[in-house]
Amino acid sequence: MNARIKLSVFLVGIGLMLAFLPYNATKTFQLKPNDLLAKSISNDIYFTVDEVARFLNNEDSTIQIIDLRNAEAYKECNIPGSVNIPFSDLLHPDWEGYLYQPEIKTIFYGNGDKTANSAWTVATGLGYKNIYVMKGGLNDWYKTVMLSNFEEEKITPRENVLFQTQAAARD
Repeated sequence: MNARIKLSVFLVGIGLMLAFLPYNATKTFQLKPNDLLAKSISNDIYFTVDEVARFLNNEDSTIQIIDLRNAEAYKECNIPGSVNIPFSDLLHPDWEGYLYQPEIKTIFYGNGDKTANSAWTVATGLGYKNIYVMKGGLNDWYKTVMLSNFEEEKITPRENVLFQTQAAARD
């Protein structure tokens, strides 16, 4: 697919996302579409589930985790310490304080990647800094962290650290 078609699909997607978000007249996109597209295809916007687990275990004060699912889904299951900001309310002025923290890494997650990637696009396009996505969302968190176990006879030091990180992040 050539660059013109990719850019067109990307811009139509942004337009559709903005059509369903609440209107906020004080915010406009700060980035040019080409710049936003270049950032969006970079792997630098992602943290893995294991990296997020390590942040939680280390009680890293330079991160905040935002769950983009609705309130009912959040109450049923969430990542410890996360804040619930439903995607449909992302641009509500009440959440400005969470999004505008340039010194803090804000990590979005949903059930998978779709909602978090959309929220990343909107927040980054509006000029918010240090916005990231937890790759795989809550689905991968559950598989990787909540269901992690070790059944082998021997374990390497690296596997041991990873397993202990995952096990500690369950609580």
